[in-house]
Amino acid sequence: MSIIPTEYADIVDKLVFWHIATIGPDGSVQSSPVWAGWDGTNMRFSLTRGRQKFRNLQANPSIALSGSDPDNPYRYLEIRGRVIDVEDDASLAFINSMAKKYMGLDEYPFHQPGDERVVMVIEPTHTTHMG
Repeated sequence: MSIIPTEYADIVDKLVFWHIATIGPDGSVQSSPVWAGWDGTNMRFSLTRGRQKFRNLQANPSIALSGSDPDNPYRYLEIRGRVIDVEDDASLAFINSMAKKYMGLDEYPFHQPGDERVVMVIEPTHTTHMG
C-alpha cells in the first residue's frame, strides 16, 4: 500500500517540477527544483555526483519533495522520506526518460562530458497535501 493518498496520486505522474530540500553541511536547508518520476513505490530523480545535493544526501539521507499540481497550483503534495538507494545511470537511461517526460526529447540535452549521473531513490515516509 502506498503512502501517497489516492486522491493525490495523480500529481506524481504529472509534469511537476519537484522542489527537493536537503540539509547542508552547516545545517542549513538547500532547496532545488528537479524532474522526478514515481515507480509505484518510490520517488526517483537524477543528480550528478559532483552536486552539493548529492553530498548533502550522502551525509544525511533525509529529504523532502514538494510539487504543485500544474492544473491547479492551490493543490500540492509534499513527500518526506529518505534515500534508500543510489543507482548508477552511466547509460543515461533514467535521465533520458525524464527528458522524454518533461521535454518530449529522446535524449537529455544538457549532459556534460565527465558528469557521473546517478538516480536517487527516495522511500516516502510521510506526506502532507492540500487542495
